[in-house]
Order: sequence, then C-alpha cells, then structure tokens
Amino acid sequence: MRHSRVINHLGRTSSHRKSMMSNMASSLIIHKKITTTVSKAKALKTYVEPLITKSKKDSTHSRRVVFSYLKDKEAVAELFREISLKIGERPGGYTRILKTGNRIGDNAEMCILELVDYNEIKVSGSEAAKARSARRRRSPKKKGEATVKAKAAAEKTEEIVEETEEKSEETAPEEK
Repeated sequence: MRHSRVINHLGRTSSHRKSMMSNMASSLIIHKKITTTVSKAKALKTYVEPLITKSKKDSTHSRRVVFSYLKDKEAVAELFREISLKIGERPGGYTRILKTGNRIGDNAEMCILELVDYNEIKVSGSEAAKARSARRRRSPKKKGEATVKAKAAAEKTEEIVEETEEKSEETAPEEK
C-alpha cells in the first residue's frame, strides 16, 4: 500500500533527486522553459513554485533560502531581479506544462515546462492573428483585374489615412 507516499522518487536516490531538481530549476529560471518528461515536470513544478513565491519578498533571508535550494548565483539573481517583478501580482500557478508527445527512443511522455508570463509564442501569436487578414484564392484568369482592384483599394486607404491625419492636425491646435 502507498499510504502517505506523496513524493515521486523518480527512480533515484535522494541526493541524486535533489541535485537533479536543483539543476532543472536553475535551467528553468535562466531559460524560462525546458523540455523534459511529464513526471519530472510535475515533480519540478512542486519544487520551483514555492521558490518563486519566496522570491516575491526580496530579503536576505529569502535569498539565502532560495540559494540553499538552487545552488546557483546566476539563477537566484535572475529570479529576484526579473521574474519576481513580472509575477508580483500573480497569486500562484507560475508554471505551465504543455505535452508534446512521446520520445522516439523509449516512448516516454515528453512536455515543455515553462514560466507562464514568459511565453513569447503565445503573446506574439495573438498579435499576429489580429493583424492577419483573410486570404483568398484567385483564379488565373482574373489575376490582372485583382491586382488593379488591390492597387485601387490601397490608394483609397492611403487617402483616408491622409484625411484623418489632416483633421487631427486641424483639431489639435483648437483644443489647446
């Protein structure tokens, strides 16, 4: 029976497990995302989130406590300088696990563990989706006509932009 067997030992001795978690946590803090197995990511999530919470209070004691876990000066500095400022308002849930499929060699479930506020793909992807217009397929016969229409539409938008700029210049001095 597994009564009170909460921690996942990951098939390692305690010293190996602590060292591995420390190294993975330092890599996560420095690089903002890492690729690993799902079981290691779940174990690392419970290891690193209390450290991030502790970094919200920038004191000598909290720095020493975090350093005792990470054993890496650069990671501690990065955590207290950048990450703690960015996640200051967030009440918890600093990491996200994205499953990526199985590894080819041993069929282990792989995932990406990342810090939530540092996902550049999601941030830039939403802006690109808004700016993107509908793409339509054009027939080869009307290709010349379509380019003429596109040029005319571009000229109209330029004229509208110029008119709005002129109106804003005219109204700006009156308001002052």
